Amino acid sequence: MGRLSETAVAGSGASAARSVGPPPSPLPLSSTSPGCASTMASSEEDSTNGGASEVGEEREATGKRRRLGFLATTWLTFYNIAMTAGWLVLAIAMIRFYMEKGTHKGLYKSIQKTLKFFQTFALFEIVHCLIGIVPTSVLVTGVQVSSRIFMVWLITHSIKPIQNEDSVVLFLVAWTVTEITRYSFYTFSLLNHLPYFIKWARYNFFIILYPVGVAGELLTIYAALPYVKKSAMFSLRLPNKYNVSFDYYYFLLITMASYIPLFPQLYFHMFRQRRKVLHGEVIVEKDD
Repeated sequence: MGRLSETAVAGSGASAARSVGPPPSPLPLSSTSPGCASTMASSEEDSTNGGASEVGEEREATGKRRRLGFLATTWLTFYNIAMTAGWLVLAIAMIRFYMEKGTHKGLYKSIQKTLKFFQTFALFEIVHCLIGIVPTSVLVTGVQVSSRIFMVWLITHSIKPIQNEDSVVLFLVAWTVTEITRYSFYTFSLLNHLPYFIKWARYNFFIILYPVGVAGELLTIYAALPYVKKSAMFSLRLPNKYNVSFDYYYFLLITMASYIPLFPQLYFHMFRQRRKVLHGEVIVEKDD
């Protein structure tokens, strides 16, 4: 769901992300390792399994981060600064467009190249998990990043008549504010100079931005349905040489339905993280 959170729950089928994302707990800089505070996770996983295998995996991940050390921290810092700057550029471009034109019509077309570049660039977050410099599930991160890319490339890019829908502005604004907050949070955490306002914003803005982002994504997919049904785009009909069929229209319906069980889990998980980080509450999550 539009990059809506970095959480142990795998994000929705359509985007949110990552609108927008629960944040990872920044790893403290080790006294024996000058640096890999791997805070660029796409999700925060509160492990409750315990056991020797988990301890072994954690030691292995820590060992990788220590070996990478300065190089990993330098790359993650550069990555997060670049992503913060990229989403700031998007925010400024959107504000300038609206001030000059007085309408959102044509907004997506004017900023689409920048949006596509930086959202696709987020694929590096999956690589970060794969090579062990960020202690996050590859599956969770992959789902969340790919869901955002799905919204950008397979919905708004591919179905041009919906690009001027009001709902597109909703998720663009939600994504942009969320990502500026999220990446600046990671950047300052890596530098060990996290301003309280950034932390406060990270754990408060989501209260409004998550529902706004999800509403924008769902309404945009809904607006795309008639065009998808009429054109049969991305669909495979029988008979064909592969003897399989796929209907993109019904796939989108299933994607929309997936928000019902998944979004509340993501949203309330973020509230638990908010209580833990801002108010110091000890949150005990039940084992499944």
